[in-house]
Amino acid sequence: MEIRNIAIIAHVDHGKTTLVDGLLRQSLSIRDTQHLADRAMDTNVIERERGITILAKNTAINYAGYRINILDTPGHADFGGEVERIMNMVDGVVLLVDAFEGTMPQTRFVLKKALEAQVKPIVVINKVDRYAARPIEVVDEVLELFIELGANDDQLDFPVIFASGINGQASYTPEVKPGDTMIPLLDTIIKAIPAPKTDIDAPLQFQPSLLDYNDYVGRMGIGRIQSGKMKVNEMVTCIRVDGSFKEFRIQKLFGFMGLDRVEISEAFAGDIVAISGLPDIYVGETVCDIGFERPLPLIMIGEPTVMMTFGTNTSPFSGEEGQHVTSTKIDDRLYKETQKDLALKYQRLGQSEQWIVSGRGELHLGILIENMRREGFEFQVSQAKVIIREIDGIKCEPFESVQVDCPLESVGPAMELIGNRHGLLESMSTHENQSRLNYTMPSRGLIGFMTDFMTATKGYGIINHTFLEYRPMESIMAGKRKIGVLVSMEEGLTTAYAIGGLEERGTMFIEPRVRVYEGMIIGESNREADLAVNVVKEKQQTNTRSSVKDFTTVLKRPRKMTLDMCLDYINEDELVEITPKSIRMRKMLLNTSERKKWDSRRLRQSEEN
Repeated sequence: MEIRNIAIIAHVDHGKTTLVDGLLRQSLSIRDTQHLADRAMDTNVIERERGITILAKNTAINYAGYRINILDTPGHADFGGEVERIMNMVDGVVLLVDAFEGTMPQTRFVLKKALEAQVKPIVVINKVDRYAARPIEVVDEVLELFIELGANDDQLDFPVIFASGINGQASYTPEVKPGDTMIPLLDTIIKAIPAPKTDIDAPLQFQPSLLDYNDYVGRMGIGRIQSGKMKVNEMVTCIRVDGSFKEFRIQKLFGFMGLDRVEISEAFAGDIVAISGLPDIYVGETVCDIGFERPLPLIMIGEPTVMMTFGTNTSPFSGEEGQHVTSTKIDDRLYKETQKDLALKYQRLGQSEQWIVSGRGELHLGILIENMRREGFEFQVSQAKVIIREIDGIKCEPFESVQVDCPLESVGPAMELIGNRHGLLESMSTHENQSRLNYTMPSRGLIGFMTDFMTATKGYGIINHTFLEYRPMESIMAGKRKIGVLVSMEEGLTTAYAIGGLEERGTMFIEPRVRVYEGMIIGESNREADLAVNVVKEKQQTNTRSSVKDFTTVLKRPRKMTLDMCLDYINEDELVEITPKSIRMRKMLLNTSERKKWDSRRLRQSEEN
């Protein structure tokens, strides 16, 4: 059976996973008795909750005598490392572009990686049945993007398919009609994507690009067999990243078909399989025949641009809600994550119980934090900071390509907000009642940006950004919240009486009968300065009758702060306390008097400078 290996790449929410659903439903890989849920490839709980793909995953279908291996990839810029490391597994890509939105920042990023890998592209203009779709204009935009990214003549000669992934329809023309199926896309894949260039008779070379774990067989490496063949129970050599050799026996060998992982006894060059037998197999290593140890080039991933400080929980409530609270547990968990996610790095700060964790963006690190929280970990994290590098003796910082979509009436406030963070307007266009602004701005300007941006656009703004390059540092003050917070000065249970008396001072984040401690952030102040308040004060009761009627306190609804909102909200002198049951914001210095001394000392130093 001939093989075709493809990856589905696109900007976030352009319909990659839904398109894969359509291909699976119309293939013979799904049995009539097997229920296929929407977005079947999004198997992670957080993926289904947020509606985004986080991890690259693979599946396969049979069509017209061909096996088509399909890799579904994330569309968000923060998970671009997942796209980079699977490019050596495929011979072609299906570039999905929304028929209304057109090319977006992440479209540029994933296409650039595909062109660098010299794989054959197929362009699919998706959602052509959407209101205000403009498929012909979008095809022109895609062509301009190919030219701008330096595509060669062969890559510029890309086939174009028009589709409605949610309805499982594809067509060679801009309009899909009732009765259309995915056959035009499948036929184009077979015709346009070349077969893997392999040699079955050559010595074995296999490189895992993805990792998985099974309770029965342990860690598995998923990748394409570049040459030769492999069998179950065969002894092979693993060439480690550091160049050392490790012999092991292939205990299990799995192929893929539909949503199933099928156990097989033998696999040949060109196919994508999963192997087990080496408990600590790692992405980028090479599995070879014994005596023919020839390593494949290591998988190169772009460097992280954002970092956070993780630490063991030091609040008064430490250890009350988490199962894994020690530094050893957290260190082991971070190490395991870096073994799976090549775009993530961490470094322990000496002998302290703190770690610098670096990733591609706040969302990238936020997903790690959420996963650890659900696994029972308890820890604290600092505000995100960009990673500064010295290039040719000059301090440089990461810059982002930023695209903003907002209603016409919100353009002014949005432009003012981005301009204050040193965003440089590159282009502006208007379509119906929507405006699209393209900026280049320092990554620092995006830290703590979302809350202000959503306020400025009244909740209707959409922002997309992707890493552009490192440039000399700009002299800007970014990532600092301009408004102060309400900080508890006592430990205990909050009362409705105390909260009611403080509502005119700001917006509360908590309700009555919630445990708080000294230094915990319980609300947002109306002023620029922080304010220490007593939220555990109770009304004094006496046995003297009063002529004044005692009214029931009616409180405003508090602002609910999610994990992402907390990470975006805190300043550099604040932390987010993470437990399986609670997410709290706090000051680094919990003691009120010590914090006031520190603030006055810092103010004096800034005046002297």
